Amino acid sequence: MELLYLLLAVILIIVLTTRLKVHPFIALFVISIGYGLIAGMPYDAIITSINGGFGNTLGKVGLIIFLGVIIGAFLENTGGAYTIAEKVLGLIGRKRVTSAMGIIGYIVSIPVFADSGFLLLHPLNKSLSRKAKLSISGSAVALGVGLLASHTLVPPTPGPIAAAGLIGADLGLVIGLGIPVSIVALAAAIFFAKKYASKTYISPAAGEDNPDTVEAVENRPGPLRSSIPILVPILLIVLKSVFNPERTGWEGGLIDFIGFVGEPVIALLIGVFLCLLLPQKISYEMLSTTGWVGKAVKDAASIVLITGAGGIFGQILQDSGIATTLGQSLSPLNLGIFLPFVLAAALKTAQGSSTVALITAASILMPMMSTLGFETDIEKALVVLAIGSGSSVISHANDSFFWVVTQMSGMGVNTGYRLFSLGTFVLGITGALMVFLFHVLLV
Repeated sequence: MELLYLLLAVILIIVLTTRLKVHPFIALFVISIGYGLIAGMPYDAIITSINGGFGNTLGKVGLIIFLGVIIGAFLENTGGAYTIAEKVLGLIGRKRVTSAMGIIGYIVSIPVFADSGFLLLHPLNKSLSRKAKLSISGSAVALGVGLLASHTLVPPTPGPIAAAGLIGADLGLVIGLGIPVSIVALAAAIFFAKKYASKTYISPAAGEDNPDTVEAVENRPGPLRSSIPILVPILLIVLKSVFNPERTGWEGGLIDFIGFVGEPVIALLIGVFLCLLLPQKISYEMLSTTGWVGKAVKDAASIVLITGAGGIFGQILQDSGIATTLGQSLSPLNLGIFLPFVLAAALKTAQGSSTVALITAASILMPMMSTLGFETDIEKALVVLAIGSGSSVISHANDSFFWVVTQMSGMGVNTGYRLFSLGTFVLGITGALMVFLFHVLLV
């Protein structure tokens, strides 16, 4: 019966968020309380689980999400993200438009949300495809999967950060393993875009009255300056993981300092300060409640609340004892590292949001990690990446990003399913296979 209750809870979350359009925070919060009551938990235990799950989760990742979104806002509003895109395009070659757009999307989506990234880069994509006399279908799919690859697999994107926080994974390891996993997955998806999606001709002039319009910001920062707020925090987080005294046995003032600045919240705070290098002129309006920072905080609030509600759901599951029951039931199936992938893929396909799929899957898995045998730092990091791979399968009509890609690119719904949805499937499956390979080699 406990397993049946959990299944019903997941179905209700999906129905509430998709069919009834209930905010995921409300859905997760209400279903968590309902599950606790049906599972027979004492009232005071439910209240304790709510407070503990919400507080502990946001204590780990709440500030990190806010800081990451602020960095993305500065890159977007100063034109820094666009500058990075142009630089990558120049290095790869303007004739390799499809590959270039996939790589540009991958880089830009680390600090910028996928939807915003596509809107930001779409004019550049149309202009380049038009000049190269190419169908926009291949480059649009490549751009979409590039944005999705880092959006679901590479911190400091909010979804992977939230999943890592819920599961208790080392963020440095998630980044270190997530980069090669996402790169290989992206390579497979770009190959799909070049060899299959590009065969369907869609004029670069489709979907817009003025196909040559390219968004630009005057006095944009250079590519090196634009990259600093992204690269420095990632480097600091990875250094902390590399010099972790628990793993290396090294001690001393320098190791302690690296551990401090490599703590994700400090590293991203440093990234926020480095963002002040991007504008041509600093104004207090940028930092105000109505400026860039204020709008970024509003954008992040929804994700933070959903993450906190996911923590409540996970804590309720843990305290109800379902973790042991579910782990014992799933262990004989021998799904191993594919279990997180399958769970996240089901949630993503059913309700559309990659971030919600990441958080919900991590919430369900959090209390049964030990029961399933995922106990080491490497295993926890791989679970996060398996969830990330699943959360990109499959983008279709219930996903806002699907509509952004298809409508901006002039794709019909059927064409969108055949090209972009299938491209996200290739991305997710390849990512899952890479996670499995790492699991075989490292565990």
